[in-house]
Amino acid sequence: MSERLRIMRGREWARPVRPVRREVLGAAPELEEGRPPILFVPGFGHGAWAFAEHWLEHAASRGFPAYALSLRGHGGSEPAPEATLRAYTHDVVQVAAGLPRRAVLVGHGAGALVVTHALARYPARAAVLAAPVLGGWATAGTALRRNPLGTLPALVGGPLRLHRRQLFSRELPEADARRYVSRLGRAGRRAQWQLLAGREAEPAVGRPPVLVLGSPDDRVVPPAALNEAARRYGAAPLLFPGMGHDLMLDARWREPIDAILDWLVKDPSAR
Repeated sequence: MSERLRIMRGREWARPVRPVRREVLGAAPELEEGRPPILFVPGFGHGAWAFAEHWLEHAASRGFPAYALSLRGHGGSEPAPEATLRAYTHDVVQVAAGLPRRAVLVGHGAGALVVTHALARYPARAAVLAAPVLGGWATAGTALRRNPLGTLPALVGGPLRLHRRQLFSRELPEADARRYVSRLGRAGRRAQWQLLAGREAEPAVGRPPVLVLGSPDDRVVPPAALNEAARRYGAAPLLFPGMGHDLMLDARWREPIDAILDWLVKDPSAR
C-alpha cells in the first residue's frame, strides 16, 4: 500500500495541478473560543454563495470560524472548463492547509465526493458528508430516471441541469427557489465523467470521525445511496425528512447545520 501511494504521489508531483484564483468566503465568531474552523465545499454547479446564504453566519454565531470555497470554475473562482476531480481535490486541500488550525471539512452533494478524496491528502479534524453524491453508474441511473432531460446532456459532455423539485422542498418560497436555481453553474465535463466512473477515495489520513446526513425525500440521492455512504464510515445516516437535496438553502436549513455543530461540540475526537 505504501509503495502504491508513493508512486501515485510521485506522478502528482511530476504533473502538478494548474494554480487558479479561488473564491473563499468566510464568517468569524465574535469571540474566539478555540473551536476548529469549518470549510464548506459545495457540490457541482454550486458556489460558496450556497453556504454564505445561511450556514456561514450561523456557524460563526455558534463560535466556529466558517469558510466556504468555490471550486475552480464555480462561483467567483477562475473559470476552468476542463477541471478534473483531482483539481477540485487540490483546491480543497490548498484552502484547508491555509487555515489557521486543522479544519473540519463539510462537503455537500458531489462536493462530498471531493471531500472524501481530500481526506486522503489532508489530516482533517473531522468530516461531514451532506446529501453525498459519491459517484458511480448508479448515480447516473438515478439521475436519468428522475431528471432525464437535465441528465442526458451531461453524459455527452454537456451541462447537468437540476430543477427546483430535485433541490428543494415545497416549503421553500418559489421566489427563493428560482433565485437559487438561476445561480447554478456547471462542473467541468471531465469532472462529470469522473463522477460517473465512481473511483473510490484512498483511506483518510488519521481516520477522522465522519458524519453522513441527508434527507430520505432527496430527489438526487436515494435512501439506499445515503445508507451505503454511511455504512462506508461505520454509522447510520442522520436524516431530515421533508427536506430537499440542497439542505443548506431549503426552508428548514437550520436543522442540519445545528445537528452538524452539535455533533462537533459533543464528539471529543472532532474538537
